[in-house]
Amino acid sequence: MGNINAIITGVAGYVPDYVLNNEELSRMVDTNDEWIVTRTGIKERRILTEEGLGTSYMARKAAKLLMKKTGADPDSIDALLVATTTPDYVHPSTASIVLGKLGLKNAFAFDFSAACCGFMYALDVACNMIQSGRHKRIIVIGADKMSSITDYQDRATCPLFGDGAGAVLVEATEEENIGLIDSFHRTDGKGLPFLHVKAGGSVCPSSHYSVDHRMHYTYQEGRFVFRYAVTAMGDDCEELLKRNHLTMDDVNYIIPHQANLRIIEAVAKRIGAPMDKVLVNIQHYGNTSAACMPLVLWDFEKDLKKGDNIIFTAFGAGFVNGASYLRWAYDGASVATVK
Repeated sequence: MGNINAIITGVAGYVPDYVLNNEELSRMVDTNDEWIVTRTGIKERRILTEEGLGTSYMARKAAKLLMKKTGADPDSIDALLVATTTPDYVHPSTASIVLGKLGLKNAFAFDFSAACCGFMYALDVACNMIQSGRHKRIIVIGADKMSSITDYQDRATCPLFGDGAGAVLVEATEEENIGLIDSFHRTDGKGLPFLHVKAGGSVCPSSHYSVDHRMHYTYQEGRFVFRYAVTAMGDDCEELLKRNHLTMDDVNYIIPHQANLRIIEAVAKRIGAPMDKVLVNIQHYGNTSAACMPLVLWDFEKDLKKGDNIIFTAFGAGFVNGASYLRWAYDGASVATVK
């Protein structure tokens, strides 16, 4: 038996029907389309407005489409990982809810919390689980209902975020030089003061005071986070390229976290990547946190070809950051039309 590699064999996504565009947002808070687009690149974002629906609903929709596209037998799934910052409940895990709705009888499930790096980190964990030989087929989902922690009275943050979910199927293969090749991930615990939700955890439980003082929404010191994100993501990509003896000529695509178009452009410039190699859909979805990267894969699947060298890079609250190098395993054009 040869070495076991872990490959993505399918990708799917889900975004809510409701579109919150900049014109409507400008009627909710003191802003306008030009201000938002100039600073973020975002034209619209999708919002899950139906009462009683949370992150697990979007995650389940993405996973159901994934299983339809790949023809995966539910009984063949060994594990299901959901990366999210906005779980349905404190407990049980969102992953357990999704697993139950999908009827997966032979899998275990858990949530993965790493903010905007959640999907990239969870993918790394799933690939290592596959490479251990103990698991053969794992669903990895990035999903967030960011509207649930967005203050629509704060003009600095409310244009940034949207809701959505993306899912990938990770499987074992003995084919060489394919799948996840390398990762370079880092966490800096000093980032807490600059990007967080103040209340709702064990340090500051929910109370009348915390609700009245709007402490359950995302707080961000934008300029500091911007600088740190560009530096961290750029340095991580450069380190990953260096230790894998790659130049930008060897890279087919960069898939960055969709936080802000100016951040994406600055990172690309820092690592010498032409923008035609950088996959971007932030203009349509905004920052969907853990859902960003799989939604990019979903949108651009038709362009991906077997053997393409892809670099993922992300940055999020914590701070968490990193980059991963993956060699794509199939021609996406043959399956991307399945909806």
